[in-house]
Amino acid sequence: MTAELVRGQNHPLSRSRVEIRVSAGTPVIALAHLGDDAGRLAGPGAVAHPGARTLPGVEVPGAPSGQHRIAVDLDAVAPAVHRVGLVLVLPPGGPGHFGAVPASYVSVADPEGAELAGYTLTGLESETAVVALELYRRQGAWKVRAVGQGYAAGLGALLTDAGLPAPAAAELAAVALGTAPAGDITLAVMPGGPAPTVPHGLRAPSAAQPPATQPPSAATQTPAPASAPTPPPMPPEPAPDTAGGPPTISYAHPRRRTSTEPPEPAPRPAAPPRPGEAPRPVAGDASGWSMEERLYNQVWGMFEDLARSVAAYRGAVEFADSRLDRELDEALSDPRHRLGGSGNAAQDTARARREELVARAQEVLDRDLVQLGSESEVVEPALPAAYARWDNPVWHAHSVPAEAPLALRLGDLHLPERPDLRIPMLVRVPLERGLWIDNGRTGSEAAMAMDTDRLRRAAMDMAVAHAARMLAAHPADRFAVHVIDAAGAGAASLAPLVRAGVLAGAPAAGAAGVTETLERLTRRVDLVQMAVRAGAPEDLPPDVDTSDQLLIVHDFPHGFDDRAVTRLRYLADEGPAVGVHLLMVADRDEASAYGPLLDPLWRSLMRLSPVPDNHLADPWVHHAWIFEPDLPPRGSRVLDQALERVAAARGGAR
Repeated sequence: MTAELVRGQNHPLSRSRVEIRVSAGTPVIALAHLGDDAGRLAGPGAVAHPGARTLPGVEVPGAPSGQHRIAVDLDAVAPAVHRVGLVLVLPPGGPGHFGAVPASYVSVADPEGAELAGYTLTGLESETAVVALELYRRQGAWKVRAVGQGYAAGLGALLTDAGLPAPAAAELAAVALGTAPAGDITLAVMPGGPAPTVPHGLRAPSAAQPPATQPPSAATQTPAPASAPTPPPMPPEPAPDTAGGPPTISYAHPRRRTSTEPPEPAPRPAAPPRPGEAPRPVAGDASGWSMEERLYNQVWGMFEDLARSVAAYRGAVEFADSRLDRELDEALSDPRHRLGGSGNAAQDTARARREELVARAQEVLDRDLVQLGSESEVVEPALPAAYARWDNPVWHAHSVPAEAPLALRLGDLHLPERPDLRIPMLVRVPLERGLWIDNGRTGSEAAMAMDTDRLRRAAMDMAVAHAARMLAAHPADRFAVHVIDAAGAGAASLAPLVRAGVLAGAPAAGAAGVTETLERLTRRVDLVQMAVRAGAPEDLPPDVDTSDQLLIVHDFPHGFDDRAVTRLRYLADEGPAVGVHLLMVADRDEASAYGPLLDPLWRSLMRLSPVPDNHLADPWVHHAWIFEPDLPPRGSRVLDQALERVAAARGGAR
């Protein structure tokens, strides 16, 4: 039986040799592009089009047509290829957009001709190019996913979104559409080939560079049914919504580049799955140059899969409900049903059809959730300390590393459909924006139900846990931690940092302490910026600490005058680029006297809640993800032990 997919839904493929079929209401050009695990193209050479029809494992037609059949051999594609996308484009001189023609239907069939899955491309309007579906590799097994992402700006915009430089994308689009002869298009290596080297580890002060592609903000804070595009490059962290909505999550996989050394060997499953069985999960089976990077990418892959599966389920239920409403209206408005007494039967049939659709969607969702749950069970124990929960045994054997991590865990993300399936929320480091832990009671219903003092203590405990993780996951002396606690209200939470002696100085108290700390860090930012612009970062004054600086601000704006507020805003804006990072614990309502003056400050920070709350959203499928902070278990000494190791490593380094 053919699996009828909705946008964003996936279906496993039991065969490696398949045929993609296209039935369009007008002649279209069919292309295929081969991408890595994030869907990014290595270059124009990764696109099969009428001017260059053949790539390993796939050959596309040479002319526009209303019917296409494309044979794909998934065993023949390169190991670095994780996604094979089918692209449909309206040819020049044809209809102006897909909305003007009947909806196209695409399907995947086995070599015997039996259709495995099909998808009708509905909802297109002004688009002239569309990624119809993709075959993608997940844990060694292939699946098909209905995408349906259209581009009104045409094929060039689609290829640019997939990672090609704009000039190369425009040139390739012209060749593929036949409006320009095939010239010397710059070819690039296929995914997995050698790439330029970039340093990893300690970084020199420099302007912040955006990653090359979030989760799921484990779930970071970004996947797709009703508009299911391949994730474009996005910022790697949640971005506060200026309109008062939730911040957003990114799927962006950070492309740490290869080095001249060979990559670490990838893990292999203990045994191949039996026919009909789902592939057995393996920790670190995603692409990457190191095990750390593979695990990072695997976590984001889990986030993406969970988002897509839930979005497909919700979309199917919404479709079933809308169809039920339509059929009930038709039954009630048809005079034959009213006069003949068949109205009840028609309504019962409509309701039964709705229940059948929902049951099928639930079955697919349950299958995906079981697979993701199995993957989570093998991935969580394998995570390094920087990615692991505080209750993970890896912390007991942890030692201060020699290299900086790729990312840090801020907490967990989950969805109501499976509350026990937690996806780590990882944020790239160095932090490109500050963190704001909201200790106000108006931020969420969970916060309103909590006692004010307990909420403030939970927020400060969370800040200390984040600071301890940053210190423990980085090399000795990589971070200098400063604290502004003007009223001294955070002393109990700060005790572990103070006892371990890992702070740069005693927590700053009173207005004078606030002024002195901000003045010192502002001076550091100014001097490093001037040195970088002059091309002489080694000429900094000897009293400037070149290690990264973390400033924890508690109970803002207590103790701040107008000048101190201005300096804080300056640090939030300019600090991350030169290694000065902000971690604020504050209630926005308490700073309301400053009015819109502080709006840029709040927008520049990633807001987190100290209590479970659905304040994070992904803009791709519009899920509201429930964030839950990760704190050390009550009564455990794991945080103290981690800080003691940091202090010992600093002492040994001296």
